[in-house]
Amino acid sequence: MDIPYTANTATGDQFDITFPLHKETEDPVKVHQLLTAILHTVDEQIKVLGATSNGDVLQAVAMALSVRARIINAPVETLETIVNDLVANNLQASMSAERKSPIAGHG
Repeated sequence: MDIPYTANTATGDQFDITFPLHKETEDPVKVHQLLTAILHTVDEQIKVLGATSNGDVLQAVAMALSVRARIINAPVETLETIVNDLVANNLQASMSAERKSPIAGHG
């Protein structure tokens, strides 16, 4: 099963991404809502913090994923496999999405 997601950047670019869902995903609607909430929260925090490097954002998000995975009571090897598969599959889906940029200039 896949889930479509439209991501909009602060500069007006747009990505239509089709994310593959893990076979054990229970509620795609909640996944969509959580993704939107996470991205919105990151954007809001960047507005408060001021100029923040993309590397710092990626580092914090990766750390949050790692902490969230560790909270789950499961064998470490299982968690590592799931997280690595999820990241690889979703990164590939994101990188495959075409960047749509707004038309520049005067109309």
